[in-house]
Amino acid sequence: MGQMILAVEDLCVSFDGFKALDNLNFYVEEHALHVVIGPNGAGKTTLLDAICGKTRPDTGKILFNGRNLERMLEYQITRAGVGRKFQTPMVYEDLTVFENLEISSPKPRGVVGCLCFRRDSAFDDAIGEIARTVFLDSHFERKAGQLSHGQKQWLEIGMLLMQEPELLLLDEPVAGMSAKEREQTADLLREIARGRSVVVIEHDMEFVKAVAHKVTVLHQGKMLAEGKIEKVQQDPRVIEVYLGH
Repeated sequence: MGQMILAVEDLCVSFDGFKALDNLNFYVEEHALHVVIGPNGAGKTTLLDAICGKTRPDTGKILFNGRNLERMLEYQITRAGVGRKFQTPMVYEDLTVFENLEISSPKPRGVVGCLCFRRDSAFDDAIGEIARTVFLDSHFERKAGQLSHGQKQWLEIGMLLMQEPELLLLDEPVAGMSAKEREQTADLLREIARGRSVVVIEHDMEFVKAVAHKVTVLHQGKMLAEGKIEKVQQDPRVIEVYLGH
């Protein structure tokens, strides 16, 4: 077992008396590609929401690199090194691919930082490298609104990579993609995970098989099973509540 970058312990989140997460323990290793699966309402998105600060837990701890996240604000968690992608691509459709990546850099901070910031060749090279990583280097001057759905998904991942996160949280990144785009996204996530940890929520089991180092199955806010995909797929409880449907 590698070193843990994220430790979620005894986490409880409730909404109007309904327990979305019920004393959940969840751990992510460094440079792991960890996939979370489970039926609708299992607590998958709520888990990501709690980690990134969008939802406040009732009780429990969320430790990232030894730092407590559960009472930090969303922007503080982002600056600490956690990047979050939601189900629907959130890009600036009237800006070009290059401009979307450029404004995602955390380098200029505050009014003075923005006024004093000047692009240089190293900064442009960094944008170019990320654009190549997410298959968009030939689309620099295209507006994001002209991209396909899959390309917008890639662009948002690129925007997150500009922030140099140590932990990337991706909610259904291949939803709505073509078969070819799903294959390319699998390659992309494997590449990304070489330098950081990635947590993915996904329903496409073929995609899960292609990328997951480890799989966690949630059900009714609790962990139902965890391990390699081959082990998880053979678990009778997982077949009953999720895979069988």
